[in-house]
Amino acid sequence: MSSAPAALPRRAAGPAPVLPLVALPALLALPLTHDGAGPADVVSALVVVYCVILLLRERRRPLPPAAAVVLGLPVVGLALAAMGASSPEAGFTGLGRYLQVFVLVPAAVLVLVRDRTGFRVLTWSFVALALWQGAVGVHQYVTGTGASYQGESVRAVGTFGAHDVMGMATAVSLGLVCAVGIALGRTAVWQRVTATGCAVALLLPLALSFSRGAWVATALTCAVQLVLAGPRRAPKVALAVAAAGVVLTGGFGIGTDRLQERIDSIAQVGDAPDQSVADRYALWAAAGGMWREQPLTGVGLKGFPEYRDGHAGLALSSGSDIGGAGTEYRKQALLSPHSMYLLVLSEQGLIGLVALAGGWLALLVCGLRRLLRVRSRLPGPGRGPGLDCGLVACGLLLWLLTDFVYGDIGGPSTMLIALGLGLAAWWALAVGEREDVVPPGAVAERVEGAPAR
Repeated sequence: MSSAPAALPRRAAGPAPVLPLVALPALLALPLTHDGAGPADVVSALVVVYCVILLLRERRRPLPPAAAVVLGLPVVGLALAAMGASSPEAGFTGLGRYLQVFVLVPAAVLVLVRDRTGFRVLTWSFVALALWQGAVGVHQYVTGTGASYQGESVRAVGTFGAHDVMGMATAVSLGLVCAVGIALGRTAVWQRVTATGCAVALLLPLALSFSRGAWVATALTCAVQLVLAGPRRAPKVALAVAAAGVVLTGGFGIGTDRLQERIDSIAQVGDAPDQSVADRYALWAAAGGMWREQPLTGVGLKGFPEYRDGHAGLALSSGSDIGGAGTEYRKQALLSPHSMYLLVLSEQGLIGLVALAGGWLALLVCGLRRLLRVRSRLPGPGRGPGLDCGLVACGLLLWLLTDFVYGDIGGPSTMLIALGLGLAAWWALAVGEREDVVPPGAVAERVEGAPAR
């Protein structure tokens, strides 16, 4: 009788430390402007300051040694690239942005996420944001108030607007990956059922984003999550998802022709690419040319736009057309190579790329190792307590690493990338975190916390 009241304060306090992080996806649900830093960027700085004060008050070590190395290593390449920038302003601005996304916000996640309960609360905030943005996006498609796509205002962009057509696709994709990870884990039944319904519901807005890159990254990530959760379950779940996709698109006749045309264009990127793909190839070639000129340190942070025209071919257009979703039609300049790896290579050189990508690879290896240890320790068909956290963390990181092949940071949705990297780092590198509170006698929940033998 005495154990139950004692458990209540710990259970109630579980989600509390992570609430400042939950505020970041919540702010991304608001209508966004495109004038400088957004509300989520400002609040992320306040969260970092709060973490510093918290650590000083509690007198505890900021990060585990491995996390300090992995998150701190990119600072070397960033500092060198900042010194090589064309102006102090460009160097300072670029350095601040990279530190925010790849160092400070992920470190804040490591500090504030204390246990799997906090991890799951932040994960559900991803799903909630995806559902909201997806609902706005579907409404835009149905009412013809979305961003311009092939002369019609039907592209679902959520509250991110036509300036950031990848914003909603990123939010919905990451939310879908989180929902799949929860559904495949061993959490409460209501959570798994709810997550399954959310994952199915998010298929439609993801399709209506018309983002080929998001489709490829999400399909690959969810397939890997299925295999990691249990190979025997993969065919059944894949068949159910395929059936849901058929019902949502073909069954209801929602965007069937446009979707089929967009899907077919994925296989035509080599034979008969459209203008957007041709522009991307030209930008990739320009980034490669910059790297060959400065192979070790690159051309400096924020240097790609300045050097682009000197290395791009004639195939590059003057910019991409944007319009709709409350935005007047205009040309938007192409200021990045639309590949995170090539952006880092061109602006930071091999030193910067090895530091950043090496850290991401270390997170993936460590995360997969911990996930496999959880599976091997626990009974059942490859599932157990904490498996959902591992599937979410590895899924988020795998999605980002895939998306970085043909996308880069930029826009308000970049905050989700920073939080996703933080969750992946927590799962891969956090040591000594408190276990979830479990009822007495729930021995299976304590297995994951046992020391490795």
